Amino acid sequence: MLRLITFMEGMPNETNEAKVWLITGCSKGLGRALAAHALERGDRVAVTARNRAAVTDLAAGYGDHALALELDVTDPVSVTAATQECERTFGHIDVLVNNAGYGYLAAIEEGEDTAVRALYDTNVHGVVTVLKAVLPGMRARRSGRIVNISSFGGLAAFPATGYYHATKFALEGLSESLAAELAPLGIAVTIAEPGGLRTQWAGESMQQSPIRLDDYEQTAGKRREATLAASGHQPGDPARAAAAIAATVDTEMPPRRLLLGSDALAGTRARLERMRGEIDANEALTASVDLGER
Repeated sequence: MLRLITFMEGMPNETNEAKVWLITGCSKGLGRALAAHALERGDRVAVTARNRAAVTDLAAGYGDHALALELDVTDPVSVTAATQECERTFGHIDVLVNNAGYGYLAAIEEGEDTAVRALYDTNVHGVVTVLKAVLPGMRARRSGRIVNISSFGGLAAFPATGYYHATKFALEGLSESLAAELAPLGIAVTIAEPGGLRTQWAGESMQQSPIRLDDYEQTAGKRREATLAASGHQPGDPARAAAAIAATVDTEMPPRRLLLGSDALAGTRARLERMRGEIDANEALTASVDLGER
């Protein structure tokens, strides 16, 4: 607990060697908070965004410990260039944080094909593109930490955010397989699952379908409005979430999953109880499928 408080207060990284981070989506929100936290404690950070100008101010105060880079996860050329520049400047990458992503509001029937594909291109395919650029260096060194920023929405789903949940469920499955593949190579994978953080995720960063069907107004429609209204009132602190992530990166055996926020914790426990109840209630029917003697 004392160690976590030290990180939260932004003290230098005195108990561990300085690390090299590559973080996607640092223009605002959790990505920006995490980059600032890592820099404040003395690590070296490639601070990236689709528009480099959005992160130059963050990097400016840290001299040669910060490298502001343009990185668009949907553009493989951009990803390769940023990764190579980070490795040229800092020598290697210790920690990759796949943070870039956004939300999309629509009932499933209301979703626009082009918007949904764009969502997947960033939230899922973009992660894969970055992984493929960074992993060769980590594999060569037999060392590394990967943090994939998912969400409590990667564990439970609600009306109006079905497509966002779908991308995060996909990221969770991908991360589970990735962790099993990389563990023998000395590379650990953590899935970070924030609850409601006080960022612009539900504000200016949120996208939504212009299609509104009356039949969904009492489900997806109501939740659209509730989600937007919650912006600026979320209980989670991005700076504290950043400190928690950094604390796990420093451990010898980082957790496979890291819930961030009491709302994520309570929601996940409730989700697990519901699943357990449904599984137990259908135990006999489930087992009846097996081949065996009649």
